[in-house]
Amino acid sequence: MRDTRESRLLLILLVAVAFALITVDIKGGESSPLNGARRTAADLFGPVERGAAGAVDPIARTVRAIRDSGTEQQRLDRIGAENTELRQKLASSDAATGRTKQLDDLLRTAGTGGYTIKAAQVIAIGAAQGFSWTITIDAGSDDGLQRDMTVINGAGLVGRVTTVAPTTATVLLATDPGFTAGTRMEGSGEIGFATGQGQGPLKVQLLNGKAQVKPGDRMVTFGSQSGRPFVPGVPVGTVTQVEATPGELTKTVLVQPFVSFTSLDLIGVVVVPPRADPRDSVLPPSPSPVPTPAPAQPPAAAAVAAQPSGAPQQPAQPSASPTGN
Repeated sequence: MRDTRESRLLLILLVAVAFALITVDIKGGESSPLNGARRTAADLFGPVERGAAGAVDPIARTVRAIRDSGTEQQRLDRIGAENTELRQKLASSDAATGRTKQLDDLLRTAGTGGYTIKAAQVIAIGAAQGFSWTITIDAGSDDGLQRDMTVINGAGLVGRVTTVAPTTATVLLATDPGFTAGTRMEGSGEIGFATGQGQGPLKVQLLNGKAQVKPGDRMVTFGSQSGRPFVPGVPVGTVTQVEATPGELTKTVLVQPFVSFTSLDLIGVVVVPPRADPRDSVLPPSPSPVPTPAPAQPPAAAAVAAQPSGAPQQPAQPSASPTGN
């Protein structure tokens, strides 16, 4: 108990001395008698403080770097997420724009041909039960689809329906080697039969071996009875090559399809055929021929050509040469 009481008295004495020194230092201002002691303490303890600060600063910097790196990583993650979201929005916008154009082209083709269609989207490529060129669409018997209906898109003939389920259907593409469709040439009306060749162009056998046909000519579907499996007037493609078949009763031509079969997305199934054959009206406008520029004439020939036919030809005058006179 004595030790505790003495310690308490000593503590009170030290506090009193400290208050007295603080009071003296405040009242003294710049001339405080404690300034010398303060400078001496600074000289003694300053190097120690700097050394301690030097030892602690790397640790503090490391702590700050770790803290800031976490904040920086969070900022980078946030920017990355925003960029990803922006790219997704742009991709969705581009996809929506492309889908709108496909739908516009499809409706324009159907309207021009008088086809009543059921729009559908391609959801799978290829059939599980073979190696045929097919697609699966998200419409079926619940939507009024039946076997052997014509399938089109905004560019032209896609194929025909082969298998129908309640909510899906399988379409045999025009590029399949087992595909055959009747065709009719634009203008001349020459009839033929088109067959698929996989990745190659369509091969068309024209029934008239003497038919006048050349690269650039176009053709449409001939049509079937009651519009199944093919309605008339659907654009098929453009002739790219006429094969030489001397003595044959038929003529073979290669046709580049209007449809891009590697990028099919939105298609239409013709559920009601047109009342009348649209003939060639569904074909896109023919490309305008590029005019061939006339060959340039030399100036002398152009001058002669510009003279009247009955005018005498003027002889060329010799150029005057300087004389020594």
